[in-house]
Amino acid sequence: MQRINSRVKLRLSWIKLYKELGHAAKVCQHYGISRFTLRKWYKRYEELGEKGLVDLSSKPKTSPVQKINESDEQLILHLRQTRKLGARRIQTELRRLYDLSLSLATIHKIFKKHDVSLLHVKRHYRKQVKRYNCKVPGECVQMDVCKISSGLYSGNCGL
Repeated sequence: MQRINSRVKLRLSWIKLYKELGHAAKVCQHYGISRFTLRKWYKRYEELGEKGLVDLSSKPKTSPVQKINESDEQLILHLRQTRKLGARRIQTELRRLYDLSLSLATIHKIFKKHDVSLLHVKRHYRKQVKRYNCKVPGECVQMDVCKISSGLYSGNCGL
């Protein structure tokens, strides 16, 4: 409460000095404020008096809430059940096929409302490599053989 009163007193001092001098530029230079700020608070003071010098709430007056049709909900649930799609994929399919733009949060709210369970993640495991352990060096030998037809290789190596 003290903070609000100090701001109101400061703004009131701007307006009193402006009424004394009648020169906005000097008042703004003295207090280090813009002319726009002085005009705004002077206008509020003229309309509402000292109550106009109190800060107004910055809370939005209305907040947009998107209503989802029952048919859209059924479409989302149908895509989930028949095609086993997640929320992000459903979002892209709705935008691509039905020209319906919904946020991921909205789709998740519909899932929660209808108690839809999570999809099971398919995990792809690598096959383990079969290792050969040899007790003695040279016990396991691998040899690659390539058959060469006659006439392609001569024993003299081009000499």
